[in-house]
Amino acid sequence: MSRPTELLVITASNGENLKLAARFVQIGQKLGIASEILDLTTLDLPLYNPRTHDLEGIPKTTKTLSEKMSSIPRWVICAPEYNGSIPPIFSNAVAWLSLQGEDFRKLFNGRPIAMASFSGGGGLELLLSLRIQLTHLGGQVVGRQLMSNNNQPPKDETIEDLLKRLMQMEPLKI
Repeated sequence: MSRPTELLVITASNGENLKLAARFVQIGQKLGIASEILDLTTLDLPLYNPRTHDLEGIPKTTKTLSEKMSSIPRWVICAPEYNGSIPPIFSNAVAWLSLQGEDFRKLFNGRPIAMASFSGGGGLELLLSLRIQLTHLGGQVVGRQLMSNNNQPPKDETIEDLLKRLMQMEPLKI
């Protein structure tokens, strides 16, 4: 009998951050953490636009995404820095998710979340912006984060430490 998935590793690019997400899963498996990757680049989510939303409604993919994310208690978000901030694909997904139900923050509220980035420019601005957004939405963001690039590749020890910290956190009952 397989164990329930404990960790969702969300990637907001199909390049280096997808590779980084795979390393989180691989190291998680060594630690006995059942995990899976959610690659946002594979989803068919249109660009959020209030005019489109008003005319066409919420895409079915949004409900599937919301159900997947809500079913797994802990997340790692692997994202590159885009123009000094959060990648558009992640912002777009959050915009669509924010239209789900009466209280979309329920998806984020009290959820343990770790952050990691492989970025050409370092990723600090992304991690700061993402931390602000995730805490605003109610997430419990791990204090430590992983910032890497070609000159400072991600270290297995750092990934392992982040995973250990994340797995000690319990989702808050709100």
